[in-house]
Amino acid sequence: MSVKELSASSDSDKRVADVARTTKETDISAAVNLDGTGVYDIETGIGFLDHMLEQLSRHSLIDLTVRAKGDLHIDFHHTTEDSGYAVGEAISLALGDRRGIRRYGDALIPMDETLTRVALDLSNRSYLVWRVPFTQPKLGEMDTELFLEWYRAFAQSAGMTLHVETLYGENNHHMIESCYKGLARALRVAVEIDPRRRDAVPSTKGVLGGSISE
Repeated sequence: MSVKELSASSDSDKRVADVARTTKETDISAAVNLDGTGVYDIETGIGFLDHMLEQLSRHSLIDLTVRAKGDLHIDFHHTTEDSGYAVGEAISLALGDRRGIRRYGDALIPMDETLTRVALDLSNRSYLVWRVPFTQPKLGEMDTELFLEWYRAFAQSAGMTLHVETLYGENNHHMIESCYKGLARALRVAVEIDPRRRDAVPSTKGVLGGSISE
């Protein structure tokens, strides 16, 4: 995937950012407000992905706008993956130097017969553990294997260590929706400003990223 154009901007006084990402396969923009109320405006051309990103916004209270145009006549892969990159990058940009954030978040999300656990660290080091045992190849028109691509791209561009595990479940829709809701609730905690350490980067090194001893 060759990036033809990538632009980003943020407001130093507010935790907001917008990103525009253009490749030969996709043209995607994403905007976030970390201190929002969960207002969303999502149009990716993939109905099920729109639904999941709406869950991410609503339950994290992060305002999220996404516009995506991709080569959907081929398949959904590029649009799904690149939307993950764009949303993650916007969140990373809005976090700035990550000063004052709680940094860690986790959630245990039940959805009927399904239970999913999500834990994350806004460490500025990208790592994904993905244990979601889908039993169907598709949800609607979307390949279930593409959710791994979205989460991998998101964790990488957000600078996040992210563990997602469905502990048990049967309905594949419930499984992936609980993953997005879990990600949202964990993010909601991790991006919050800790009033006791508002001006401090949450690391003994004074910066986030690099070695694991932080």
